[in-house]
Amino acid sequence: MILRHCLLKCLAAAIVLGTIPATNRPSVHAAEKPPARSTLPAPQENTSELQATLFVQDPHLENGRKAVQVIWIPEEIQKYCLGKTAKECSTIDYCIRTTNKQAPMCQHLSVDTTRLPPYPPGVPPRRVFSIVYFFPVSTANGFARLTELFENAPKASLDRLSRTARIRARIKLTRSPEDDQFDVLEILSAPPS
Repeated sequence: MILRHCLLKCLAAAIVLGTIPATNRPSVHAAEKPPARSTLPAPQENTSELQATLFVQDPHLENGRKAVQVIWIPEEIQKYCLGKTAKECSTIDYCIRTTNKQAPMCQHLSVDTTRLPPYPPGVPPRRVFSIVYFFPVSTANGFARLTELFENAPKASLDRLSRTARIRARIKLTRSPEDDQFDVLEILSAPPS
């Protein structure tokens, strides 16, 4: 997601640099006007802060590095994601949003995504989001609660999405026409350990 955002910025810069007026170039015909300058509207971003319930999971990274994954799931599919991994939940989410419901990854799911309605417009989040925090995790802004939950919860309870492994957080949501992003600003509460 970060790479995509950087690529979009580079593309926008290339477009802007490619549309500089040719007023300083010699013209074959003195009466010719320089080419019209094309301008692209700046992407509209909308940033807001809100509180959300986020799921916590052990991402079981291939390199064995210790980390905790925080997942924001649209409320409409939370019940279908319970008991599943973050990857399985992301697949369900994708299959609800895709126009190609016959994609191989959308076949043989435990949920018939063709029968689920699309997400209501404007309701956050528009898709499943996740952030992975590598240890040691900062203890500032309540993140010590996240570390305590991860350290003290039965390990099996962090393998699949569960109501017992959720936190309440203050987040910053950035919406743009291409995609949304979120950042956790503060952990407000976590289940008692």
